[in-house]
Amino acid sequence: MTVVRVAPVDLLRGTVQVPPDKSLTHRALMLAGVSDRAVRIENPLDSADTAATLGAVEACGAVAEGRLGEAVVVTGRGLRGLRPPPAIDCANAGTLMRLFTGLLVGQRCDRVVLDGDESLRGRPMTRIAKPLRAMGATVATAPGGTPPLAVSGGLPLRGIEHRLEVASAQVKSCVLLAGLFADGTTWVAEPAPSRDHTERMLEAAGVPLLREGGAVGVAGPVASIDLPDVEVPGDFSSAAALLVAGALLGDPEVRLERVNLNPGRTGLLAVMRRMGAEIAEEPAEPVAGEPCGTLVVRRAGALRGTEVAPEEVPAMVDELPLVALLGAMASGTTAVRGAAELRVKESDRITAVVGALRALGADARELEDGFEVTGTGRLAGGAVDSLGDHRLAMLGAVAGLVSEGGVAVGGFDAVAVSYPRFARDLAALGGVPA
Repeated sequence: MTVVRVAPVDLLRGTVQVPPDKSLTHRALMLAGVSDRAVRIENPLDSADTAATLGAVEACGAVAEGRLGEAVVVTGRGLRGLRPPPAIDCANAGTLMRLFTGLLVGQRCDRVVLDGDESLRGRPMTRIAKPLRAMGATVATAPGGTPPLAVSGGLPLRGIEHRLEVASAQVKSCVLLAGLFADGTTWVAEPAPSRDHTERMLEAAGVPLLREGGAVGVAGPVASIDLPDVEVPGDFSSAAALLVAGALLGDPEVRLERVNLNPGRTGLLAVMRRMGAEIAEEPAEPVAGEPCGTLVVRRAGALRGTEVAPEEVPAMVDELPLVALLGAMASGTTAVRGAAELRVKESDRITAVVGALRALGADARELEDGFEVTGTGRLAGGAVDSLGDHRLAMLGAVAGLVSEGGVAVGGFDAVAVSYPRFARDLAALGGVPA
């Protein structure tokens, strides 16, 4: 386990171009694999998660040339032409496992086992297995509804109307992708809007989507898709750690360039501004159908606690650990509710975040579906364990910057899942690990 000690600093300043968007890279690689044309993907994220997706697409017969982090040209096999091997290793990538299953049910395959690492094996998959079975697919999980998944594809599928109990872009995407192969219209409704990257990319590939009363649908069966070349913008979730660091230490400013500003991803901005953060947006030309721009953040004079309501959670679920850190440095109490989904991420992020902040001297408490943090404006420092969760590793590093005694982050190498150069970019802003 890699341990990195992050020492406190007085200020951060400079400009960073954050890594390419992980969600878009996953989707571009998968849809290119079933497209009717060779698709050039510029600036795809080079990370452990996206490497697993590229490996899965190639294992199913698509041909990829080039390198993640630069450009990859994927020559796909058409919408129904994938030929999966008996087993696919999804590593730590929940997006890969959930979305790819939606494509595999439309392929001719007897039994494909999708498995992953210990963390992925703890994540719930009944939420995709149940609607896929309702469509006529054969999808089996391990006892308890977790991976590995066993998928048999090529059976006749029928469109369904599926209402999610918890807003989830991954589950919504899985069902919509399966709907490409189904007879009739497949509808998905959510209790609150989640990120819409899959919908945007499907429409760019020539698939007409239906929208009614907040639900989104696809009329199947779809004959083929024609994904255009894709340029991947910066990942907002990766930018979020530096954005929070900038709100606490940016002097005169921290600039984060070419960031994806899809409104389904940027709920953190509204919450930070409510807490008193000074963040400016400089719009740029859209990339891959996604709104983009530069974020400029400066040290806030005084932060104040806030409450994150359940309906705000889907647009910032990956950033909620950082809200807890902001709460520790603010006055008053910061509360997050309606976020039970955090318990089934790469770790139980409610227990893990509260435990980490308490270990650093913060006043934090677990709720069944969230947490409360009463701010003191300071963190003593200490040690935290990432538990193999990239979001917790980045949280620990930012906490070290604003702490009094520094923070030793155990399992820091988990950042490679989404942001392999995180330490280098932090150092470029002045936050040098000790």
